[in-house]
Amino acid sequence: MDHGGGMMSEDDMQSLKQATGTDAARLFLQQMIEHHRGAIDMALEEATNGQNSDAVALANTIIEAQTSEIATMEELLATL
Repeated sequence: MDHGGGMMSEDDMQSLKQATGTDAARLFLQQMIEHHRGAIDMALEEATNGQNSDAVALANTIIEAQTSEIATMEELLATL
């Protein structure tokens, strides 16, 4: 099953593992923002095409929550 974008590769994980300090924080936030965007893409697909009302409602909740979390992470990233 294709899990959509935003999944971190082994190289991404290795880069994060080797990073320290501000570089580690920056890389973590960048990767998590991308990961959340992937979750939003998958949730949008379900919200648009889903057949089960509970799943569609959950997808809409995910979209709202992940969008808010991205905004917070972008604010944090801007301070680094």
